[in-house]
Amino acid sequence: MANKIVNQIKKLFQSQLAIPLIALIVLVVFNLIRDPSFFSIVIKQNNFGNTVLSGNLISILNGASELVILSIGMTLVTSATKGQDISIGALSAIAGSMFVKILRAGTINPGTIVLALVCACIVAILFCLFNGMLIAKFNIQPMIASLILFTAGRPIAYWINGGASPSVESNLLTYMGGFIPHIAIPTPIIAVVIFILLLNLLLKKTTLSLYIQSVGINERAAKLNGINPVMMKLVVFVILGVCVTMAGSMSVCRTGIINHETVLLDIEMDAILAVAIGGNSLGGGKFKLSGSILGAYIIQALTITLYAMKVSSTAVKAYKAIVIIIIVVAGSPVVKAWIGQLKKKISGKPSKSSSNIGAVEAK
Repeated sequence: MANKIVNQIKKLFQSQLAIPLIALIVLVVFNLIRDPSFFSIVIKQNNFGNTVLSGNLISILNGASELVILSIGMTLVTSATKGQDISIGALSAIAGSMFVKILRAGTINPGTIVLALVCACIVAILFCLFNGMLIAKFNIQPMIASLILFTAGRPIAYWINGGASPSVESNLLTYMGGFIPHIAIPTPIIAVVIFILLLNLLLKKTTLSLYIQSVGINERAAKLNGINPVMMKLVVFVILGVCVTMAGSMSVCRTGIINHETVLLDIEMDAILAVAIGGNSLGGGKFKLSGSILGAYIIQALTITLYAMKVSSTAVKAYKAIVIIIIVVAGSPVVKAWIGQLKKKISGKPSKSSSNIGAVEAK
């Protein structure tokens, strides 16, 4: 039993998740040395008199919710299109603006919230499909195609509400962005878990995951095998539309306002980094959603760590950039190949090239 567990751990650290797992372990050990109580969870009462969980660990899980959702969407887009959509922050602002517009049109109740989410989702999907059509049908490079809405998305979000940044107030929205009464876990964490389970069920119980990866690995071969590459690319943008709707509406529920200039600003860069840190190739093909999810939590854990160390908000990005560069370089194919060669030298196993030379000499 013990050997089986050891073997499983070895396989895990030899897999795609090795780099993010090592990065997470380093962060955890560093924080425990610096402050043994860093990951402690406390029970307290919030402003509404509800018993809730609090602490840095809860802040990491809660604060990374939007990033986790957008990282999942970015992973699928990257896999199918071999590129990244840099407009997801602006698209989230559009979805959030539409969500607020519908809510302000009537009395805020469960029915209105559902209607607002559906309308926001439809609008977000249409804008995502605009990017998808440019990429899938006109073969425009994803980053260039999404640059249009990266530039124009936030002004569109501003126009949706008549050139204003309106606020919305409701206990229901507060519950969605904070805590549901008698439930100690933040609602965004619960929403993320449900979303991951549903999407994982979709990918595992259908051939969608296989088709997406096939298109990303070799589009021509996928087409010869009866897979429609254009359709698959559009499908991932539909899923991305759902992701940006969740992220945008979640942000609105947290703050009670939609500010087109600041809502999820620069989150697209963090989402791309989460995909890379998770060991997924930015050139498309095979993907592992668990890697991107882990990458998103690593980025948030790093942010919380820096704030706990009293690093100013202006300097946080610079420190994050340095750490992320180290993680990404450590997970690069060049470094992995070098580590593999080093392992062979230490173990005394000859490399493929040396064994081939020996075989030729023997002949």
